[in-house]
Amino acid sequence: MRPAPTSLTPRESSGFPFTAVVGMQDLQLALILAAISPAIGGVLIRGEKGTAKSTAVRALTEVLPPVDVVPGCRFSCDPDHPDHVCPDGPHSGGRDVRPARLVELPVGATEDRVLGSLHLEKALAEGVTAYEPGLLAVAHRGLLYVDEVNLLHDHLVDVLLDAAAMGRATVERDGVSVTHPARFVLIGTMNPEEGELRPQLLDRFGLTVDVVASRDPAVRVEVMRARLAYEADPAGFTARYDGAQRELAERIVKARDLLSEVILTDAALRQIAEICASFDVDGMRADLVTARTALAHAAWSGRTVVEVDDVRAAAKLALPHRKRRNPFDAPGLDDEQLEAAIDNSTPPPDPDDDPDGPGGGGNPSDPDGEPDSPEGGGADPSDPDGGDSADPADADPADADAGDPGRDSEAAAATAGPAPAGEVVGSSEPYKARLLRVQAAGAGVAGRRSRAITDAGRVVGDRPRIGRESGRPHLLATIRSAAPHQRERRNGGPGLTVHTSDVRLAVREGREGNLVLFCVDASGSMGARKRMGEVKTAIVSLLLDAYQRRDSVGLVTFAGPAATVVLPPTGSVETAVRRLESLPTGGRTPLAEGLLQAAEVLRIAAIRDPRRRPLLVLVTDGRATHGENAFAHARRAAGWLAQQGIAAVVVDCEPHRGVRLGLAAELAADLSAEYLDLGEVAAGQLVRAVTERRAA
Repeated sequence: MRPAPTSLTPRESSGFPFTAVVGMQDLQLALILAAISPAIGGVLIRGEKGTAKSTAVRALTEVLPPVDVVPGCRFSCDPDHPDHVCPDGPHSGGRDVRPARLVELPVGATEDRVLGSLHLEKALAEGVTAYEPGLLAVAHRGLLYVDEVNLLHDHLVDVLLDAAAMGRATVERDGVSVTHPARFVLIGTMNPEEGELRPQLLDRFGLTVDVVASRDPAVRVEVMRARLAYEADPAGFTARYDGAQRELAERIVKARDLLSEVILTDAALRQIAEICASFDVDGMRADLVTARTALAHAAWSGRTVVEVDDVRAAAKLALPHRKRRNPFDAPGLDDEQLEAAIDNSTPPPDPDDDPDGPGGGGNPSDPDGEPDSPEGGGADPSDPDGGDSADPADADPADADAGDPGRDSEAAAATAGPAPAGEVVGSSEPYKARLLRVQAAGAGVAGRRSRAITDAGRVVGDRPRIGRESGRPHLLATIRSAAPHQRERRNGGPGLTVHTSDVRLAVREGREGNLVLFCVDASGSMGARKRMGEVKTAIVSLLLDAYQRRDSVGLVTFAGPAATVVLPPTGSVETAVRRLESLPTGGRTPLAEGLLQAAEVLRIAAIRDPRRRPLLVLVTDGRATHGENAFAHARRAAGWLAQQGIAAVVVDCEPHRGVRLGLAAELAADLSAEYLDLGEVAAGQLVRAVTERRAA
């Protein structure tokens, strides 16, 4: 029997009250359930900007009960169950109480700051090896919050995946070998417009909530009234919610106590399994998370037996991001399908029913009875994996099924005749792109495409620091550089003396991401149904590869009198696909305007992100029909782009029937670009051409 929780102690509020958040019931419920049962695995909050995502997360700590810790332990060991290999152990006993912690992990944090590293001051001054804990140690038995989690660098994602899988953080670097517990409730917020989350990390979030601003004027008025009142008098506004805050905190404590007594019957387990199967989820983690969430929801509702309402609430939060879907489909759950799955599944028995009747799973009213569920009365909080032994971090995203290039859609199989002006032609099934790696051609931004010298990745060497240049020092190389000079520097004193000239910076090799800007001819000459369908299919195939490799993408189209930036450079490949699929055709061909508009987009992108190398993919038949001397103007624009050093690929969409003018080939020569005929763009050929061009 576990000890009674420490009683709540009042503490000064440090932000907007959790109970004052308006119109975010699903978000608040998900956070509360994760706090009741940390074994659920955390919460991912998706939503547009300005929807109080961060406000609600930061306010949660005010209603969480304090944590009992071993005095002086930097790793927050539980006094009743201290970690036997804690770096600060062995512990002599005692008990301290501290408030629940919310540790924020910045997206730009270094790996050393997250995992911890050698205590540099002690190493240099005292010559001893001492470990300085990182953010994972501070977050143990608390909340770890990552704002804009979808922008987190891959090397930090790998660190989080390891900690989530093992429940421990392990440091093997700079002469330090340390392992310590790192169990926390992982909470992430993200704006889907900035790009999707890496699938392996997405699966580690137990629950997900989509947050949108209410369109009800009455709700929006309440939101404004509450926020303005808080800004006018934070202390007075917070004081008005003291009673509601304390009541909520006490209810969370009671739910935690009741959790171990909640019964999950065989019938409820079967219902959860049937619901998960009906949504075609991958693996078994969805079933386990749904079961744990149902248990927590029952405890939150004050029940000792899981009921249909608990299963329904759990499924709505645990399944949206786990159901099988196409790469560019938005996550979500069909309420009608959920209700149908609940209706078709075996309902949990009423506690007053005969336990031997149909669907019975034991007598829940028997205080000595034990459920037949392998989970027993609750989930094992020591199992962060949920029983899943596979490590998703080892999976290569290029191995994901991206479709069969041999299958044609109805759009591609339709007549090759011209489509009416303004008609939208869809793409066929995207190709499966091979994993292609290219050698680095200089420094780049961290990504998953090509090898490059980046700020993140494995250390492959060191170099001297130039002037006042900042960067991550290579500790051992710096010590080696300073070592030969110690006799003349010490003058009989202890310790290591390091001068600025001794500092060596680490050279790290990682993966590079690129900006792939599509410049697409949407004029009337591209209006043949089959040809435009093939063009869109090729582009969608490359977008799928970009989605898997974490590239940025943009889309410029030209038709009629001008060019249009359909999608500025972004990490949201799903948005690019939607804009491309809805792209109509018709009008004249302002080719020069399209090239100049693409150049302007790349110029602005270079200012915002100068280290991300661009690649221009021009999809056209080479015709230019807008203005006088249109083609000559286009060639001059192409030559100017080539002078700017912009790598490019030209995909020639000129039909093979009749006389071919070869204008796209001339344009490719002016651009110093790779030239491809649309007939050659099959399966992964466009992807291969783009990737090879990146190495140039």
